[in-house]
Amino acid sequence: MPASLHGRAMKDEPAAAEDDLRSGEVTVALPPQIDAGVYFIGTIRTPWRTRGECPKRGSPDGPICSIVVDERWRAALTDLANHRRIQVLYWMHRARRDLVLQTPFRTGQTTGSFALRSPVRPNPIASSIVNLVAIEGTMLRVRGLDCLDGTPLIDLKPERGVSDQAGSGP
Repeated sequence: MPASLHGRAMKDEPAAAEDDLRSGEVTVALPPQIDAGVYFIGTIRTPWRTRGECPKRGSPDGPICSIVVDERWRAALTDLANHRRIQVLYWMHRARRDLVLQTPFRTGQTTGSFALRSPVRPNPIASSIVNLVAIEGTMLRVRGLDCLDGTPLIDLKPERGVSDQAGSGP
């Protein structure tokens, strides 16, 4: 069964402009099958359409972005508004997944993928701590994201440690 992104076929190959390897970069063959499944629970809307436009790290004073949670998950948003900051987990769907050594433009030094914060990794999962500005139905308004428009949402959680301190939640 093919993987999908909200009904559209997901591609494990990168966009054509990102196919070029830099000096020192090394790829590996991806495994023939996927080990686990993920439910995308929504879509992230940002002003950035290309990697070049996207900030390297989100800023608390950055633009307000929207997280649109699918209707089936509405009840899971209960009490999330009690948290000022939340962790957003998302799938970097346009990142290539086969590089084990990368040469970032910033340093020019070839480095292992696991030693970098690059979106290029075997499982392109990203995490950002954002400021929750508002919740309107199943749409969250947040500041601090650093992903492309249309990025699939994996999960939302209160900022680590905050719910423990407040004595709420497991």
